Order: sequence, then C-alpha cells, then structure tokens
Amino acid sequence: MQQVNLVKATLNDVSEITALAKVIWHQHYPDIITLEQINYMLEKMYSAKSLQQQLTELQHVFYFVNWDGQNVGFISVNNTTGEDWHLNKFYVLQHIAAKGIGSKAFDLLLAALKPEKMTLTVNRKNYKSINFYFKNGFKIAEVKDFDIGNGYLMEDFVMTRSDN
Repeated sequence: MQQVNLVKATLNDVSEITALAKVIWHQHYPDIITLEQINYMLEKMYSAKSLQQQLTELQHVFYFVNWDGQNVGFISVNNTTGEDWHLNKFYVLQHIAAKGIGSKAFDLLLAALKPEKMTLTVNRKNYKSINFYFKNGFKIAEVKDFDIGNGYLMEDFVMTRSDN
C-alpha cells in the first residue's frame, strides 16, 4: 500500500477543505439525503466562515488524510473532556475509500490522540460508514435526531469507542 499520513490543517487550508468536502459529499450522500440538504449542509458546515469558526472558536483540529503525497480526505476532532474526543468529520474520496486508507488514517489518529473514549454521530442510512466504524471498534450508543434548521433533521446514530 502507498503511504498514508495525517497532516494537520491550518486556517490557510480552509479552501482546500471546502473543495474536498464538496466533491466527497456529492459523491457519497445523494443516495442518503436530498441534493438540497447536501447543499444546505455544505454551506452550513464547510463555508470559509464556518470552518474558520470551527478551527478557532470551537478548537476543532483538522487533519488531511494524505495518501502518497496527495490530500484525499480530512478528519476533524475536538477534545470534549480529559482524554475523550468527538470525531466530527471523517471523509475520504470515494474512488479510493475501499483501499484501507480510512482504517490506516484512523489508526494514525488514535496513535496521535490516545483517546480513552471517542464519540461520533453518523446518518442512520450511511451503511458504509456505520460498517467502517463497527470495524474500528465503535458501538451504537443511542439513536438521535438533530434539527439543523431549514426543515432538515440529521437522523443519526451516536456511536462510541472506548479503550478502557
């Protein structure tokens, strides 16, 4: 397998994160949510203003998933309490998603953070991602809906992974 690395993103990388998100979301989500909701969520979560706020005020840490010298995805996490982390975003370009890159990137993330517990939310119809998270030690903790405005709900599983 070619080399996989995590490269910490900065405010200077916001436009690249936005561009990757747009490609990945339009590849991955049309079978799960409507195009209108995809575009709404991209604007809400991946506009320059939103990403700048996530990186600064909310103290989210972004990493590019770098495969053989090319950024092919990104991860965002934030520390919740002590050694507990929330995995906000984990995306890899669809055409390379089945090559083990995500699992390798996740292993690198775990090595860097050394979390006692990690939580995430994932759309209940996002079967590929749910299976990826199961494979990487997560369990479903609860079923929850999140109102994100404009008449849209995120209908998610809350998943957790503990190393204790």
